Amino acid sequence: MVLDRLDDPDHPVYSMGQAAELLGVTPAFLRNLDATGLLRPGRSDGGHRRYSRHQLDRVVALRRLSDQGHTLVSAAEILDLRADLDGERARHAATARERDEAVRDRDTALGQRDTARRERDRARDERDAVRGADPEQT
Repeated sequence: MVLDRLDDPDHPVYSMGQAAELLGVTPAFLRNLDATGLLRPGRSDGGHRRYSRHQLDRVVALRRLSDQGHTLVSAAEILDLRADLDGERARHAATARERDEAVRDRDTALGQRDTARRERDRARDERDAVRGADPEQT
């Protein structure tokens, strides 16, 4: 459904004027981010810039880092490195979950093996006991 795109944080729905007003920045600031390649807004059919919620969040983070003394280029690099780190942490967590599941599966299999061996040994002991009581069954 068309309205589902409004829930998509990556769908470009905000015009430059709306984005600038929401963020408290000038349209020139947003144009500069686009011109320097630090932010790539979508484009409408008429060629006008359209921004997603994720892009608005990035502008806020860029502005915050810029206000702390970073250049916009270094601020963008910091954000990219943070995103890479978050991705690696997520992959590590997924790998750890897979490892833990594999360990549980292995432990279950080992337990089943040990149970089967005990049952086998118990059956052998019973067979040997019967053979020992009745020597003709050997």
